[in-house]
Amino acid sequence: MIILIAPENDIPNEIEILHQLFQQGLEYYHLRKPDKNYHGHCEYLNQIDKQYHNRIVVHYFHELVNEYNLKGVHFQEQKRKDHLDTPTDYFVKLNNMYGKTISSSFHEPEELKNCTFEFDYHLLSPVFSSISKQGYKGRGFDVNHIDKTIIGMGGVTPDNLENFTKLGFKGVGVLGGIWNSENPVEAFKKMNSHFE
Repeated sequence: MIILIAPENDIPNEIEILHQLFQQGLEYYHLRKPDKNYHGHCEYLNQIDKQYHNRIVVHYFHELVNEYNLKGVHFQEQKRKDHLDTPTDYFVKLNNMYGKTISSSFHEPEELKNCTFEFDYHLLSPVFSSISKQGYKGRGFDVNHIDKTIIGMGGVTPDNLENFTKLGFKGVGVLGGIWNSENPVEAFKKMNSHFE
């Protein structure tokens, strides 16, 4: 399972590359654009072919699921802590959540293990030192003992996927390993073939 995280700042030909990645089988695209407001998110989504909207998970403005046929919503760590103690209150304003994925970010394996909210999958980072974030040192988490769907993030490249598998991860969350590569589509295809 490969989850592609959006580049924080827009890059040249981003939407065009994204369409090629969807055509190559990308199933999970996490739309994480902290500097875009609600309107900016709508503008971005409107550039993407509607047939691919059901592969997009939003990090911000979860209410976008009411307007677009999205794959799901993602809770960053602080948002999870702020809202999911009483989840029914939070989801009441999201009227189109049936069949959608709900995921969250974690930075400590034990916190992930002890979390009582049933997420569809969990992002855990940093497993290896980050490609896109300077000074974000990898911690080599081993999650074989945790019976949940855990996706490893941090330092993902086409060449170290086997290391993630050995550590118990069911997939990888990648940003720099694809967007910073010379050919993002080829990098994705190489990674995808590992998980097929």
